[in-house]
Amino acid sequence: MNKSILEGKKHIHFIGIGGSGMYPLAQILHAKGYCLTGSDNNETETLQAVRNMGIEVKPLGQRAENIEGADLIVHTAAIMADNPELIAAKASGVPVLERSELLGIISGWFADAVCVSGTHGKTTTTSMLAQILVEAGIDLSAVIGGKLPAIHGSGCVGSSEIFVCESCEFMDHYLKLEPDTAVILNVDADHLDYFGTLENVIKSFHTFGSMASKAVIYNGDDANTLKAVEGITGKELISFGCGEGVNYRGTEIAHLSGSRTAFTVLKNGETMGRITLQVPGEHNVLNALAAVAACDGLGLDFDQIRKGLEAFRGAGRRFEVKGVVNGITVADDYAHHPTELTATLKAAKGMDYKRVIAVFQPFTFSRTAQHLEEFRDALEIADIAVLTDIMGSREKNTYGIYTRHLAQITKNAVYFPQDETAEYTDERKYRNFDDVCQWVLDHAKDGDLVLTMGCGDVNKVANMILERMKGG
Repeated sequence: MNKSILEGKKHIHFIGIGGSGMYPLAQILHAKGYCLTGSDNNETETLQAVRNMGIEVKPLGQRAENIEGADLIVHTAAIMADNPELIAAKASGVPVLERSELLGIISGWFADAVCVSGTHGKTTTTSMLAQILVEAGIDLSAVIGGKLPAIHGSGCVGSSEIFVCESCEFMDHYLKLEPDTAVILNVDADHLDYFGTLENVIKSFHTFGSMASKAVIYNGDDANTLKAVEGITGKELISFGCGEGVNYRGTEIAHLSGSRTAFTVLKNGETMGRITLQVPGEHNVLNALAAVAACDGLGLDFDQIRKGLEAFRGAGRRFEVKGVVNGITVADDYAHHPTELTATLKAAKGMDYKRVIAVFQPFTFSRTAQHLEEFRDALEIADIAVLTDIMGSREKNTYGIYTRHLAQITKNAVYFPQDETAEYTDERKYRNFDDVCQWVLDHAKDGDLVLTMGCGDVNKVANMILERMKGG
C-alpha cells in the first residue's frame, strides 16, 4: 500500500459515506483540510451528521457522475463490484482505496495508536477506552464500530497524539493498520469462509500482535489468544484476565441489581481499586480490564479510569435497552457468533427478568452452517428463542442452510416457515419480521426481557415491537 497516496490530493470522494466506519474517517480528513464529497443509498442520522460538517452529500443513490472532480476515491468493502459508482471509479484512472486501507494510513499519523482487536468485544472495549479518555479531558481521535453517546457517534477527531481504533480481523483488514499498542481480546473460530481454519485465525492475530511498536495487551485467560502471542518479541507483553498469573486481574466479581457488575482490579497482585460497571456480564469485566491496561499504559491514574468506566452506559446495539412498555423490557444486541450469544444470554439470565425471549437473526449462511450446534447450545440459554430468516449479506446460499435447520434442533425455538425457494426480497424479509413481531406481542408478559440479537437489521424488529406495544 502506498502510504503517500494522500500527498497532493485535494478532493476525496467517499462511496458509502453514511456508514458508521466511513464517518470517522471523513471527520479526520475534513479536519485535516481535505475537500470531501460523498454518496449513499440510505438516509440516516450519520449521513445528516456528515452534511452538518459542511461536506457535500450527493442526492441519494450511487451514480457514475458522483465521482467527478475527485482525485482520490474511497469505498467500503460492502460496496458490490457491480456498483455503478465503483465501476466508474476504477475506470477513471483516479486512485481508489478500500476503507481499511485509508484507516491504515490514518493510524500511522498518531504516536499512540491503540488498536483493539478480538473476535468478540471490539466495539464495547474501544468505546470503553474512548469514554475513559473523554472523561479524563483528553482530546482523542477515535474510530468505533458502533455509536457512543459520549462522542455523539462512531468516531471523533482531536488534537492529541492518542488514536483509539476498532480493528477488525475480517479478511485481515487489521493487518493494514500501524498499531503502537495492539489489544487482543480473544481469538475464536469465525470468518472461516475466509480463514478456513481456526489455526489460520490464530496465525492472523499473531501477525497483528507482531506489528505493534510498543505493547501487546492480551487476554491471559483465553487459550487461543495465548497461542497467538507465542513468539512475539521486541515489545512489552501485558496480560489481563480473571485467572491467576495475569498482569491486570479482575477479582471479587459481583452481579448487582439491574445491569450493573462490580469487580476489584489487581495490577501485578497489588490492589488498584474497585469498579462498578453499568453493563452486565463477566465478558464486560474482561473488556473493562483490557481498557484499564491500555489507559494505565497511556499514563492515566486509576481514579480517571474508574470514573470513565463508571460513566460508560454501553455502545449502540450492545445490550442497548430500547424501552420498557407494560413491564416488558425491549433491548437490542449485536451478538452474532455463538460465543457472543452465550455471553450475552448468560448475562441476561443473571439479571432480574422473569423470562428472556431472544429474537435471533442468523447472519451469513457460512457461519450458520459451520456453527449450527453451537448456535443451538447458545440459544437454549434463553427461555424462548424466536428465529428470523437467515440474512445472507454478501453470500449466496451454497450451503443449503435455512432457519428451519436451526429451529428443528433447538428445543425452545419458535420460527415461521417461509417459501425457501423464493428470493429473499425486502417484502419477504419484512413479512418475516412482522410474524416475529406479532408472536412477541402475543406472548411477552410483564417482567420479560425481549432481546433482539444479530449484526444484520434485526434491530428493526425491536423498534417494531416497541411501536406496536405503544400503539404506534
